[in-house]
Amino acid sequence: MPFTDPVGRPTVVELRQYTLRPGRRDELVELFDREFLEAQEATGTRVLGQFRDLDDPDRFVWLRGFSDMAARHRALTDFYGGPVWAEHGPRANATMLDSDNVLLLRHLSDEDGFAVSASDRPGAGAPAPERFVSLTVWSFPPGRHDGTSLIRDGLLPVLRRTGPAPLAALTTETAHNTFLRLPVRTGENVAAVLTSYADENACRQHVADIRAHPLVRDEILPAVERAQTAAPQTLRLAPTGRSLIS
Repeated sequence: MPFTDPVGRPTVVELRQYTLRPGRRDELVELFDREFLEAQEATGTRVLGQFRDLDDPDRFVWLRGFSDMAARHRALTDFYGGPVWAEHGPRANATMLDSDNVLLLRHLSDEDGFAVSASDRPGAGAPAPERFVSLTVWSFPPGRHDGTSLIRDGLLPVLRRTGPAPLAALTTETAHNTFLRLPVRTGENVAAVLTSYADENACRQHVADIRAHPLVRDEILPAVERAQTAAPQTLRLAPTGRSLIS
C-alpha cells in the first residue's frame, strides 16, 4: 500500500478486556472512537480492534499492537503522558470498574499475525458493521509448549481449510512488562485465535464443521483438553464503527 505504516505487522499485541460501570459502555465506545484512535497511532501504536462483548453489556474488548517491546514502551509513555489522555483519560477511567484484564501476546507463527493498516479505518461517525468476530483463548501450563503446538500445527490448518482463515493466531509474549503503569496478567501461557464472519450463523456452521472433522474430533480436541488448565474462553464480539478488525 502507498500508505506509510509505522507499525506494519505488529509483533506485540495487547488483548484488553475492561469491566465497565453498568450502562456506560456506549459512552466509552463513543469517546474511544472519537478521541483515542489517531492519538495513539501518532505514537506508533496500531489500534487493531474495538468491540462490544455480546455476552456482557458492561464489557469492552480491544486490541492494539506494536512493532516490538521497545516501541511499546515509547508509544505508551508518549500517549499516556500526552495531552489527549490528560484531557479525556479521566472521563474514560470514570466508565471503568476494572481495566487490568490484559494479555500480552505475540504471533503464534510468522504467517498468523494481523495485516491491517490505519489507512483502512472507517471515518468518524461510521456505523458499526454487521459483522461477527469470535475470539477463543486456551490456557495451558506455564512453560509447556505442547498445547500451543496443537493449536498451531493441528487446529489452525483445519480452520483454514473449512472456513474463513483466522485474522490472527497469538500466544503469550514472555518479555517483561516494562510499562508498569499498565499491568498485564503474568504467569500465563495461552493461545488465542480470532476469526471474523458475516454473521453468527456463519460462525456456528464453521465451528460445527471443525468439530465434525475426524482429525479434530478424534485427535486434536481430545489432546487440547488434556493439555489445557481450564476450559477455553470464547468471546462473541461486535466491532465498533471504527474498528479495523471487522
